[in-house]
Amino acid sequence: MPSGIVWATRGRTWGFRFLLNGGLADPLAEYERVFADLKDEPTAWIRLVGRVGLRFPDPDGRRDAAGRIIPHEFVILGSQANRIQSLDAGKEWVWPRVAGAYQRVWNADRPPSSEELRFDEQQPPFPRPRRHQRPGGRRG
Repeated sequence: MPSGIVWATRGRTWGFRFLLNGGLADPLAEYERVFADLKDEPTAWIRLVGRVGLRFPDPDGRRDAAGRIIPHEFVILGSQANRIQSLDAGKEWVWPRVAGAYQRVWNADRPPSSEELRFDEQQPPFPRPRRHQRPGGRRG
């Protein structure tokens, strides 16, 4: 199970809940601390000391039974948070870690148990920074 990640989302029929608690006894307190100043914007990135908050719509465009786009909200804790410098970088890092598990449970009639949330043991590495292309095809 991925560590240092708090993840809140909903499924097709089940309501908004924490699927990952980041190893915290009370993930709600950390979640509220990170997202307190953010409005209901569909996408967000916020950095606090030792943590990053991310919010983005489901990358596969999944919707709940009411037709609403499903949002995913993450709090990334610890050293990996220091490496996430934008919403895009955060999404590139976190989504591959949870996408397979979410694919298996989002369409269920009830919220998943922790046993049903299976994560691949091998986690993808943090993406390397992209080098900028200069005109003429030379790398900078």
